[in-house]
Order: sequence, then structure tokens, then C-alpha cells
Amino acid sequence: MRFSTKKKDKKRAKPVPIEETDQQPTEEDQEAAAALMAALVGGEEDGLRSMLMYGDVNEERSAEMIVGLISLSEQKLKEGQERLDDMKIYISTYGGSADDMMAIYDIMRLAKQKCDIETIGIGKVMSAGTLILAAGTKGKRKIAKNCRVMIHAVSAGSVGAIHNLENELEEIQAIQEAYIRCLVDETDLTKRQLKKLLDQKVNVYLTAEEAVEYGLADEVI
Repeated sequence: MRFSTKKKDKKRAKPVPIEETDQQPTEEDQEAAAALMAALVGGEEDGLRSMLMYGDVNEERSAEMIVGLISLSEQKLKEGQERLDDMKIYISTYGGSADDMMAIYDIMRLAKQKCDIETIGIGKVMSAGTLILAAGTKGKRKIAKNCRVMIHAVSAGSVGAIHNLENELEEIQAIQEAYIRCLVDETDLTKRQLKKLLDQKVNVYLTAEEAVEYGLADEVI
């Protein structure tokens, strides 16, 4: 099952040919690349605990996120600490798989038992991405002022015998109910308000300020 957003087809520019070279990366280049990677995924020594959720919410991306969440939440406490240092998750996505969204969400819930999670929406936070943004620790969910937010109902495409289609419909409805339940837990919206939003049968776009008003985030930055 997917949360999906339709994007207009765009003409692709012709790729620019890359000249072959025998030049190997210098030690300085390798150190710079390592520093960039540490800034993105976090490191225990310098206290960086950041991740990037960028692109479609799919099996590959959710696996990367889950490994990062588990790894950072299982680090040892420093002397005198009662909880681990905060994690940060930067989010920019058009959405994707409902199942993979739920996998990330459940691991975030477990990780929050050991540390706070700061979520930061940038660029676009749509469809499955809205729950990931809202799942951060309340009071620590931020959204950039130019970030676009979109929420809509679960969608899927199926073919086959009528009994299979009926079964698929029941499953879609169950996923929709679970999605609503999770958003009610994480936001200021009631179940009735969410159902009214999702029953519009259109993509509901929100500004950063409206996302805060609905309780998907706490602060515009």
C-alpha cells in the first residue's frame, strides 16, 4: 500500500559526459568525505547524532533509517547521563510506502524511550513523511518556513478477482485507520478532524504555519 503523489513529467536534460581520469582522491578528500558522512549519520565521539530522511519512503530508505535509529539509541550512556543525547532527523520527502512509514514510526517510538528525537522538515514533507515529522518528541518538532506539507488518504492499485479486491479494500481501510490513530496520538487533531481532512479525496496542502497549527510540528524556523 502506498501514499502517493503525482508529479508532472518533465523533460530531462541530456547528461553531461564525465571525463575519465586516473586521479585518485587525496587523503584530504577522504577526510572531508568522512567528516561529511559523520555530520549526516552522527558519531559517538563528537556527539553528532543526525540523520537525513531524503527521497521516497521505501524499503531501502526505511532500512537505512531503522539501522541508524537502532544504532544511535543503543549507544552507551555517558557518566552521569540518565538519557542519551537528542537525535535529529532532517526530513524531505514526497512520501511512499505505508508499511515502511509504519516501520520507521514504530522504531522512533521505541528510540524515544531512551532519547528525545528532534525532527526538522525541509523542502517538502508529504504523505508518509507527515507522520515521521509528527513522530518527533513534542516540543522538538521543527519545520522550515518554506517547507510544503501535504496530507492525504491511503491509496493503492490492485487487479484480480472480486474477492481479492474486497480483501484489498479491507486492508486499505485498516491501514487508513492505523494512520489516523497514529496521527491522533502525535498531533493536536482529533479522529473526527482527521477523517474530515482525509475524506476530501484530494491532497491537502499546508503551509509551515498551518502544520504547526494542526500539531504536526511545534515551531517554524
